[in-house]
Amino acid sequence: MTEQLDVGSAVLRVLQTADPRAKVMAARHAAREWRLGRLAHGFGEAMPDMPARPDHPVLMRPRDMPRRGKGTSVARRIALIHALAHIEFVAIDLAFDIIGRFGAQFPREFIDDWMRVGAEESMHFALLDRRLRDQGSFYGALPAHDGLWDSAKNTAHDVSARLAIVPMVLEARGLDVTLETVERFRQQGDKLTAKVLERIYHDEIVHVSFGTKWFEIVCEKGNLAPHTHWKNLVKAHFKGGLKPPFNDSARQTAGLTREYYYGIE
Repeated sequence: MTEQLDVGSAVLRVLQTADPRAKVMAARHAAREWRLGRLAHGFGEAMPDMPARPDHPVLMRPRDMPRRGKGTSVARRIALIHALAHIEFVAIDLAFDIIGRFGAQFPREFIDDWMRVGAEESMHFALLDRRLRDQGSFYGALPAHDGLWDSAKNTAHDVSARLAIVPMVLEARGLDVTLETVERFRQQGDKLTAKVLERIYHDEIVHVSFGTKWFEIVCEKGNLAPHTHWKNLVKAHFKGGLKPPFNDSARQTAGLTREYYYGIE
């Protein structure tokens, strides 16, 4: 009789897969196997400090990235889609890392939520990569910045810090800016990319809501005041501070109320 694969091993396969298309398939497979009850609730594998990465795109520090304002309008649009695709590519690993690194501390519902996030991030990446290919490009054709995984490294020791920074700061920031980006693509006549970004926007509201939900559960267990604890974690682990404008409506829908982020320096 074949021994049942556990969720930690399935997550590790995703993180150790470098090729973008193969990572998407591994993410979808892991989420489907979990949903169908084919993965044991076990975490015997240690998570890597850094996931596997393809040879391309070339990763650069944010300060060294070329500016997107140069070139033709088509080139600028491709550069923006490429940057968004890279964010979604890294988001696949962020979702699976939180499962593998912290899932043993939580009930099955925690894994349900973040498996859904991981599957949706992989879908977002695939949609954006398709838009790049439709316009004669592909993911990896341009450089990308390597700072996105820093938030994972800086919060690898503390699930409350991971939840505070990744879904409740970084993904919440996406809620603040995505609708403006959607309108920019519409004005440029790229309705298909606008439609993709609208889908991402609505999914990300759910992702932020998962982050807020589990952050508040952790705080309740630790007898911590959520708003105060969140502010302290952001000050400790997020450089640059939080700057408006904020999409208060979308954040409120996700449970991320103004009490969290207003008044923080």
